[in-house]
Amino acid sequence: MSSSQSKRSFLKGLTGIAAVTALAPSLQATGRASVAMQTGGGLQNIATDAVPISAAERKARIAKAQELLREQGLGALLLEPGSSMVYFTGIRWGRSERLTAVVIPAEGDIAVVTPFFEEPRARERMSFGDDVRPWHEHEDPFLRVKQIMADRGVADKPIALEDSVRYFVVEGLKAQSVAIANGRGVVDGCRMFKSTHELQLMHRANAVTLGAYNHVWNTLEAGMTPADINALMRGAQAKLGGKGIWTMALLAEASAYPHGTGAAQTLKNGDVVLMDCGCNVEGYQSDISRTFVFGDASARQREVWQTMRRGQDVAFGAAKIGAPAGGVDDAVRAYYESLGYGPGYKTPGLSHRTGHGIGMDGHERINFVRGEATKLAPGMCFSNEPGIYIYDEFGVRLEDCLYMTEAGPSWFTTPPSSIDEPIGHVAPVPI
Repeated sequence: MSSSQSKRSFLKGLTGIAAVTALAPSLQATGRASVAMQTGGGLQNIATDAVPISAAERKARIAKAQELLREQGLGALLLEPGSSMVYFTGIRWGRSERLTAVVIPAEGDIAVVTPFFEEPRARERMSFGDDVRPWHEHEDPFLRVKQIMADRGVADKPIALEDSVRYFVVEGLKAQSVAIANGRGVVDGCRMFKSTHELQLMHRANAVTLGAYNHVWNTLEAGMTPADINALMRGAQAKLGGKGIWTMALLAEASAYPHGTGAAQTLKNGDVVLMDCGCNVEGYQSDISRTFVFGDASARQREVWQTMRRGQDVAFGAAKIGAPAGGVDDAVRAYYESLGYGPGYKTPGLSHRTGHGIGMDGHERINFVRGEATKLAPGMCFSNEPGIYIYDEFGVRLEDCLYMTEAGPSWFTTPPSSIDEPIGHVAPVPI
């Protein structure tokens, strides 16, 4: 073993111990199990005691949506299968050419429209409510939607649709002379502001992903391909209790392109390793990026890494309650441009937004992006990832998610301190 490899192994061991030491107290603070993990050792599920969202919480969400519907003069909100349907009702359903939808009226109980042969399965998945309106194959399901609105006394008002509703639904409602409105204000007015319980589930997902990073960092070997590294990360997150796992590993020059290239890559000494990975716990997402150097980092790699790390601090400092979300992106670009990066989205520099909203979906509104005027408020959650990309050389992206409190931003995971200790720590559990 060379002296550089010995040094790297020693530093990795210290990093692993530090990461795990920080992780255990943060989970134990709420009486939860710590991670049974040693450097390069075994991984234990830390999500077994995560508490699912209850029916009572979903009913409270519906009540808030109904209040927003009334405030905005809307008659109902229609949800197709997806995260919003789960958010409000707990019903998990796949999309097809046959309409299954939840209608949340401004007044009264929710109702489900579904094909006749799906009615038993729909009722099985409902944790509350009993109004199911089945339709036969030769019938128009949008007539059922119109009937629900009439039964709830809101037929004279528009029905709101969220952004993900497909166009055939729009056409079907129009054919029944149902007025349509944008439901973004209602959905965002609920989903954008996370409860303490939601924040705790996101915290647990982030703990899973960060623990998996520690395992991968201590397992990298020369000759590995991105597929090898991705397999390690998927397996580690799964053992730690993550679901819906996704991974991306970029090596050397490929790291200069935020989502990589199709070129073949094999890990060798001095290579940058940029990873972007996440999972969910009880439906709530993590999204963490880490950038390592395999072997000895060059002076240039160290400089760019540290500059990008400072960019995270600039973003964190600009994320103030009442400030426009776009100001976070502006602050980072001003800092980078003062060092000769950019300007704007040009490379070398930051070629994408500074961060995105996150919750049940990996990307939610709103974003840390130029021109975003929405003001930051408690309960909002964002990624903080002002990467620096140098085409034909390498890129550096560190990404940690934060949530807004009354006092300002707080981390789910605290960013690493140096390129030699590139994992970071799990922050205290939101309370």
